[in-house]
Amino acid sequence: VDFIVRSLREAEPGAITICSLSPFTNLAIALVQAPDIAPRISEIVAMAGAYFEGGNITPTAEFNVYVDPEAARIVLESGIPIALLPLDVTHKMLSTPARLAAMRALGNRCGIATAEMLEFSESFDLDKYGWEGAPLHGPCVPAFMLAPEIFSGRLVNVSVETSGPLTLGMTVADWWGITDRPKNAFYVREGDSSRYFTLLLECLGNLP
Repeated sequence: VDFIVRSLREAEPGAITICSLSPFTNLAIALVQAPDIAPRISEIVAMAGAYFEGGNITPTAEFNVYVDPEAARIVLESGIPIALLPLDVTHKMLSTPARLAAMRALGNRCGIATAEMLEFSESFDLDKYGWEGAPLHGPCVPAFMLAPEIFSGRLVNVSVETSGPLTLGMTVADWWGITDRPKNAFYVREGDSSRYFTLLLECLGNLP
């Protein structure tokens, strides 16, 4: 928390984008303790939430929001520009056998190690979903920043349920503009998985 506050206060306003791959706890605490940092943040790009795809930790909630829904609500209500990459898009980015083979075929240590890690971790998702590959969530955040044209979505209101016994941690995306709640997040719903993995292979290919 102290690092977030200090870094934002020391940098020029708008120079820092927050890339969030985990629950929003630290960022929310920073915003509560030091509200002056909010206008200094250029944007928050976060792997968080789900709506059309349901949840992955409960039937209605995605893990990063579920474990601290109050923090997610603070961040979403902060007024900072936010791009959300929810399960609705990350579940489309499947590390199929052909894509894992392409990582191995790079021939470098990082490509082989990445393929091995994904082959080790994918069994749970393959059993759970029955898909041809496991979703590769985390790299969606840097991919969105490097090549936003790969993705599509719209600016909508996203609210977080913090008390429902069946819906705790649910992110409710007003995709059709049914309410008059303010639009607070660019909600990414689609992505080109072929271009996503091509970008990932290019990045891995530049490593040792």
